[in-house]
Amino acid sequence: MDYSVVRQPNISSQNGAICLDILKDQWSPALMLKAALLSLQALLSASELDDPQDAVVAQQTFVGTAQYYTETFAKRSSIGTEEKVQNLVEMGFPESLVRATLEAVGVDENVALEKLCSF
Repeated sequence: MDYSVVRQPNISSQNGAICLDILKDQWSPALMLKAALLSLQALLSASELDDPQDAVVAQQTFVGTAQYYTETFAKRSSIGTEEKVQNLVEMGFPESLVRATLEAVGVDENVALEKLCSF
């Protein structure tokens, strides 16, 4: 099996190892196969990004999810420059720095916020 096609952060893309507590340190002979499979199903449906087996996939998953939520729920395309300035100033950034950063990034509020946070 080619494990490199697995895009789940709790499954290693290198060797297929699964990061699930009942398969390692929480294993008990009293556990039934049904419980193990239900735990695996839960893991596959809701990734544990705090304890990934594959950090690269976890980062890609996090970034992809963040981009989706930003595009779907947070991005406002009709917002004017002054409103963008006000939004960023309300976050605690100096107005002069906000204006300069917005101008430098073509008035893209999300990119400006990333740059402001990196200073």
